[in-house]
Amino acid sequence: MSVRTRITLIESDRYYFRGVDAVDLATRHSYEEVAEWLWTGRMRPGSTFTAPAASVAVARRAVDALPGHGAPTDLLRVATIAAATADPLRFDLSEEAVLGTARTLIPTLVAALPPAGHDRLDEGPLAHRLWTRLSGWEADEASLRALDAALALLVDHDLAASTLAVRVAASARAHAYAAVSAGLGVIEGPLHGAASGHAHRLLLDVLDQGDAAPVIADELRAGRRVPGLGHRLYPGEDPRARALFTLLERIPRAEPALLAARDIVETTARHAPLHANVDLALAVLTASCGMPRPPARRSSPWPVRRAGSHTPWRSTANALCACARAGSTQVQDRPSHCRSSAGRGPAVAASQLRLGSPL
Repeated sequence: MSVRTRITLIESDRYYFRGVDAVDLATRHSYEEVAEWLWTGRMRPGSTFTAPAASVAVARRAVDALPGHGAPTDLLRVATIAAATADPLRFDLSEEAVLGTARTLIPTLVAALPPAGHDRLDEGPLAHRLWTRLSGWEADEASLRALDAALALLVDHDLAASTLAVRVAASARAHAYAAVSAGLGVIEGPLHGAASGHAHRLLLDVLDQGDAAPVIADELRAGRRVPGLGHRLYPGEDPRARALFTLLERIPRAEPALLAARDIVETTARHAPLHANVDLALAVLTASCGMPRPPARRSSPWPVRRAGSHTPWRSTANALCACARAGSTQVQDRPSHCRSSAGRGPAVAASQLRLGSPL
């Protein structure tokens, strides 16, 4: 079994979106611009995504009706289904229609999320709007840039489990909302979207204790692998983590979390010289930007510090990536000037997909 794709190529500790270095794209362009490149093979400077008022209203009502303890993926799945019911043209699977759905569903999902603080931003770049749903802190330019780049870095990663689920739904001619829903269902699993929650918990424990050694000892004593380290597709460094750490170093308040992450890597290096992966970098982002500790009220759906839970950012990011993947899949990975993907040739062997690995 093999799957052809022209979207993402992973090789030699680097990865590419349609033939262009993905890290370079993410650090030079906004999430919206990278998504447009992924979908169309054309760079559209200044791209912005706008949510239809009717879709936002329906999605917000559906989300507001959920219990206060709803997890991020619960809210996002419900918002996706609600938005679908407000779109009578959702069964139009022409290329332009599917791309139009992706461009409106992404901001609709963000708009449907309750604010983390008192203000909810509904205009401007998507990362700015998303910040107000994830953090009650005032945003600075360096933090917003890190969030935007993180979204772009994770917009696609070859045939991860959620990407495969989106592809299966799209191959059955399901509409874009249904394809996104399929991807969100897979994200719920502890071996995929929820995996970064373990790295987040580990980092908070190290910050609490001030030393990685006893925390890692507890992980190993319980028979668990140390999260946030190593990656099956990158024998050296995870390029996404490297890029995100570089941006986080520009945020002064991120220094304690960065030092804790370094302590985790150095402590485990005594026996297993593994580099930090993107989950550990995301844990630093969330821990240093006030994302895991929102006001205690229904206005925020995120658990304050429940071991093993999703961090809100990662679940939301995966949902936005599912939208991007649905758009890419249903326009058939088309632009002809891109590199052949995933691997070492034009096809991806099923044995190389490594479903369940931290992708």
